[in-house]
Amino acid sequence: MVKPKKHLGQHFLKDDNIARKIAKQLTGHGNYRQVIEIGAGTGVLSRFLLELPYTVYLLDIDRESIAYLQEHYPGLHAQGRILFDDFLTMDLSPFIQEPVAIAGNFPYNISSQIFFKVLQHRRHIPEVVCMIQKEVAERLAAPPGNKSYGILSVLLQRFYKIEYCFTVPPHVFLPPPKVQSAVIRMQAADTLQPLRCDEKLYFTIVKAAFNQRRKTLRNALKAFLPAGKSHNFLSRRAEQLSPQEFESLCVWLEETK
Repeated sequence: MVKPKKHLGQHFLKDDNIARKIAKQLTGHGNYRQVIEIGAGTGVLSRFLLELPYTVYLLDIDRESIAYLQEHYPGLHAQGRILFDDFLTMDLSPFIQEPVAIAGNFPYNISSQIFFKVLQHRRHIPEVVCMIQKEVAERLAAPPGNKSYGILSVLLQRFYKIEYCFTVPPHVFLPPPKVQSAVIRMQAADTLQPLRCDEKLYFTIVKAAFNQRRKTLRNALKAFLPAGKSHNFLSRRAEQLSPQEFESLCVWLEETK
């Protein structure tokens, strides 16, 4: 049996009912035919993903987990669908020639980094179903004005519809985490429009605004504002602006510089 490794943030799901419920959250939105499972571990979720009508790739960075998966899924191993790699650094180009969904019980210590990589490849990833820390799930799904609303809330909600699916208690994991967990589903907007401003500027402004979230935007974004110019959003704080309002602010910054 594979031993969970603390340095990899491993908490293996051991409840088949929860695993089945997670797999059912995948809807095929965006007409994808392939799924990458991040952190396949001992294959508890994998078993139910493999019952779905997709080509599923099992990804893990742990050699012991990979050996376990190769032994228990020799057919997948023969097809090259068990991948020993790190999602954060792996080359996704072979998988994004067509749409691909992402699923998994994400290691909680790198979940934010995973979402930033998803954002980089958002045009090719129409759906994400994942289990993450409950606090993070609430943050991602939080609306403007909510105290949990933050940088990733804005960036992900600009490109994805985010649904909080259900809460998962600690006792269904080995070892049990010290926090509650939750499953979310992210679906790329059907009517997704490209940003009307420079993408790098948008990400920079959102991050700068929330880095000083207690300040009004006039003060938090002082370094980016044109002299002698003002905008009605500047009297508000970062958590009060929707993703689209941040975009409008960035358009204004580009027009007035």
